[in-house]
Amino acid sequence: MEIDLRALPARDAYGWMSSLITPRPIAWVSTIDPAGHANLAPFSFFNGVTARPPTLLFIPVNLRDGSKKDTVLNLEEIPECVVHIVPRDLAGQMNACAARLPHGESEFAAFGIVPSPSLLVRPPRIAAAPAAFECRVRQIVPVGDGPLAAHIVIADILHLHVRDDILGPGGEVDPARLDAVGRLGGETYSTTRDRFALERPDHTR
Repeated sequence: MEIDLRALPARDAYGWMSSLITPRPIAWVSTIDPAGHANLAPFSFFNGVTARPPTLLFIPVNLRDGSKKDTVLNLEEIPECVVHIVPRDLAGQMNACAARLPHGESEFAAFGIVPSPSLLVRPPRIAAAPAAFECRVRQIVPVGDGPLAAHIVIADILHLHVRDDILGPGGEVDPARLDAVGRLGGETYSTTRDRFALERPDHTR
């Protein structure tokens, strides 16, 4: 099968991309508006950028009417956020946060998610998250227009919270203890409990 994604409706192109670019880590992002209302939303287009400086990116896709999501609106006003890693035991609450609430209504309160103060940024973090990156926005890059267009949010990592119980004996992150959720196609997810190892080639020889 050969497919020209440019010739497909955006929803169909998205379906092919989201079912093949897998598993995708999930950024569960808290932001805050100028009135102090916290927002919490998941995004499965998410990854690290570089360690010098420590930077990550996530990509909010526009709503079906082509408007920006609350996350982007908030970041344009207050360019700070906390990006959380999602473990299996919080996946249900993460998924609930994908629902569209009225602007200014907090997902923390709506879905029983306990907040905790951040150290360096104004948005609160999720108290139960195994890892959380406090970030300041470096750049927001719009890509396309209208429904299913997006904004690439590039953010500098200012501080990292890591729960001690996800660490192995040597102090490294244990993928099984982290039990992070990854997005597959449609409504399917995976976790980091199943894995294998491959030795990287030595390019110095």
